[in-house]
Amino acid sequence: MASYSVEERANPNSLEYRLFFKNDKGEYISPFHDIPIYPVAGKNVFNMIVEVPRWTNAKMEIATKDPLNPIKQDVKKGKLRYVANVFPHKGYIWNYGAIPQTWEHPGHKDENTGYYGDNDPIDVCEIGSKVCSRGEVIKVKVLGTLALIDEGETDWKVIAINIEDPEAANYNNIDDVRKMKPGYLEATVDWFRRYKVPDGKPENQFAFNGEFKDRDFAINIIKSTHEHWTALVFKKTDGGEINCANTTVSDSSFCISQESAKATVEAEQLVVLAKITLDGQTKHELFSKQRCMGVQKLKHLFQCFYLPDSSGDGISLETLFYLEKNTFFCINSCK
Repeated sequence: MASYSVEERANPNSLEYRLFFKNDKGEYISPFHDIPIYPVAGKNVFNMIVEVPRWTNAKMEIATKDPLNPIKQDVKKGKLRYVANVFPHKGYIWNYGAIPQTWEHPGHKDENTGYYGDNDPIDVCEIGSKVCSRGEVIKVKVLGTLALIDEGETDWKVIAINIEDPEAANYNNIDDVRKMKPGYLEATVDWFRRYKVPDGKPENQFAFNGEFKDRDFAINIIKSTHEHWTALVFKKTDGGEINCANTTVSDSSFCISQESAKATVEAEQLVVLAKITLDGQTKHELFSKQRCMGVQKLKHLFQCFYLPDSSGDGISLETLFYLEKNTFFCINSCK
């Protein structure tokens, strides 16, 4: 069976952090598009990409709009996002992630919920005993699903268990979760209902009054999202800002060579990284998006964005680093 590895770029808990995926040949791939939905054809076992290990708080996700879709931390208003510990829960209460080659189409009104899709791969809550690692690809048995309505969008939450879990044979449908883990499903509903409340948002709502649907229903939903993904990568529907670059879907016009994939990853290093301290607060700003440039242009951009009045009061610039033609440069500046 296929195996996968990950490659970290930058430090966790930073705006620059990325987790890229490789296949068993060490070649870069997209976890969204290149990891197959089924590890073995013809069986209702699914691949799951772990984005958030159980008990952790950093809101990590597959970057659907970035080339090769690395995992990165979600950002809102320039700040890294973390889920709060909503009593009595600690972080995410399952291994949380997504099934590859699925897409909840934002232009498709779900006939079950009456709401449009949330524009992401379908989410999975894995309930096994092992705390997985970020970026780990596991094989899961689907048990059921919950229909979260998140800010007016359909956001299915598939309940599943790692097939390598010691108790996996005892779980075959959603009722087995009720029997084997009393209170876990109720805790799941409570978690999804309240996890945004600490951020000042109202409680989330659910279709079916928060009732879990069974395995067969869940598998049909997954298959539907796989059909939407297929239309996406073959340009039969408009994906908007979704980045469909892949290295294995050979009939897709988005398929790129391994050389291009490697260049895409390396381009992440060819950016200007600036660490600015303004009034005692560290800020990562526009330079994380700027391609490498000459020293004078870099200084000019910094002057325009950070020193508009040319005074520099309250600003201290630590070392600016950037790469140009594979050569490492730094600019030391002071107030």
